[in-house]
Amino acid sequence: MAEYKLEVTTGDMKHAGTMDNIYIILFGTEGQSDRTKLDNPGIDFKSGKARAYTIKTNLSLGKLLLVKVEKDPFLRLSEDEWYCSKILVTTPEGEVILFPCYRWIAKGTLVELRGGRGLGAELMFKGLVGSTKQWKSTDDMKNTFWFKKTPISVYVMQHWKDDDFFGFQFLNAINPNGIKRCSELPPNFPVTEEMVKQFLRDGSSLKQEMERGNIFICDQKIMDGIPTRMYDGQPLHMTAGLCLFYMNPENKLMPIAIQLHQQPSEQNPIFLPSDPEADWLLAKLFIKSGDLMEHQAVYHLLGTHYLAEVFAIATFRSFPVIHPLYKLLISHFRYTLHINNGARNTLLAPDGPLSTSSLGYEGIIELMRRGLSRMTYSSLCLPENITARGLESIPNFYYRDDGLKLWNIINSFVKYLVEYYYPSDSDVCKDTELQEWINEIYTHGFLGNKLSGSPACFNTVEEVIKFITMVIFTVSVQHAAVNNGQFDYSSWVPSGSLLLRKPAPTTKGQSSMKTILETLPNIGETVKFAGMLWLLSDKYTDAVLLGQYPEEQFDEPAPKQMIKEFQAELSYLSQEITARNSQLEVPYTYLNPTEIESSITI
Repeated sequence: MAEYKLEVTTGDMKHAGTMDNIYIILFGTEGQSDRTKLDNPGIDFKSGKARAYTIKTNLSLGKLLLVKVEKDPFLRLSEDEWYCSKILVTTPEGEVILFPCYRWIAKGTLVELRGGRGLGAELMFKGLVGSTKQWKSTDDMKNTFWFKKTPISVYVMQHWKDDDFFGFQFLNAINPNGIKRCSELPPNFPVTEEMVKQFLRDGSSLKQEMERGNIFICDQKIMDGIPTRMYDGQPLHMTAGLCLFYMNPENKLMPIAIQLHQQPSEQNPIFLPSDPEADWLLAKLFIKSGDLMEHQAVYHLLGTHYLAEVFAIATFRSFPVIHPLYKLLISHFRYTLHINNGARNTLLAPDGPLSTSSLGYEGIIELMRRGLSRMTYSSLCLPENITARGLESIPNFYYRDDGLKLWNIINSFVKYLVEYYYPSDSDVCKDTELQEWINEIYTHGFLGNKLSGSPACFNTVEEVIKFITMVIFTVSVQHAAVNNGQFDYSSWVPSGSLLLRKPAPTTKGQSSMKTILETLPNIGETVKFAGMLWLLSDKYTDAVLLGQYPEEQFDEPAPKQMIKEFQAELSYLSQEITARNSQLEVPYTYLNPTEIESSITI
């Protein structure tokens, strides 16, 4: 028999206590406890009090990972919320583990609390980190991920081989930036009519479907020639592929041709859905891996985290705290410098997840360098981005639909606020602090590159409105789009991985499922990446959502009213997105305002 000692603390605020029943389940690497009611003589959960409980199990649960807390009503009365501050657990082995909560728990609610050491995932405790063993089957992977899963991650496990789901992810997973409409094939991608005719609607041709606007392409030329890191004395392999998609009559985006390197040759065949299953799966795996690499380096780290850092530093350096734009922007940089410093020290550390990817540290830095050289102001403004890529009318593109609505809501809010403080263009031109701010961003963010299209100064109110809209959108909405679904879509490595150990196939008919397993990361590498993704997708109890301004900065009634209207618009959109998602097999939740933090904090 093993005993776990719990100290459960209720918050000290008014009405924090409860008369309702509280149930606990402990989870460890070796199993879980029974659902146990916390019940001592007297009142258990009084405001500001800590009470001790004991949970007994037949055997030790191993390393303790998670506490599930469930509240149900003691009597059928009105709502009686409980504010749980923390739970301290002493294991049979004498280890004391803090499980922070600090939230109100309503009746019927089930809350998962993780240990406060910030280790990230139960995978870290399973004896798997550092393992160099190869996966024997995808079933072994599924068994490993029994503990941490989401409805989407389970769906990915079940549908990773499906072509329509592969296409869906280029629109609504974590990198909606990788494709554009294709009206003419690149000369280095010699797909013929005969190759793809069978995958198009009857009687149609590739040329006709291009004219109809139904052909799309992902071109990973940015990856071409980037050196990879050494692995077991040999360089790893990274492809710079091209993938052709077809939006079929059922409005499903289907991959119809894949070339894994930029220059066509006999050793660089064009893979097709009609090829042997393992060949086609490997081709999709390499395309997805390149997409994930570009996502992490260019669209996530560079395009949100590091860009937000430039905006934040410029704000701190250029605006006094009484400046209206400082008041508007300061909450949108909450924790950003802290989390960026953490990313440099962990993700990009010598043994960090990104440094142990196929590209390694030097390759990641080179990829970001290339990404910065092609970054434009226009590409950061979603309406222009969508138009430039020809994606205005592609169906089932929920990132676009939700993102454009959010852009417009933010833009309206910013417009009212900026016009309130800058009645005319001359007011903009005379504000030396504002001019210093934009010049610093142009100089240090866009490196003075005129081709970026970034303004170096402001001449009109309209220019200020657009730029600040982009800033707020980038650090809130865009970051949510590329960050929040990382565990959902990327924890299942057969669908795509930051590390591939074998080179891409050069001939058809030579691959098998064994080849795929040998190509994927080994067990230790897999759990390292999964731990990273779990942390990056985590949510915290002190999150400040888009539209919330808990630190009151403005004194005037007008800005306060504008904030209320901004919040109301976000609330309406949230209801609209929730209603739509209830009808979808795979809901798109990442741009629901209830899921968007106001700043980059993770």
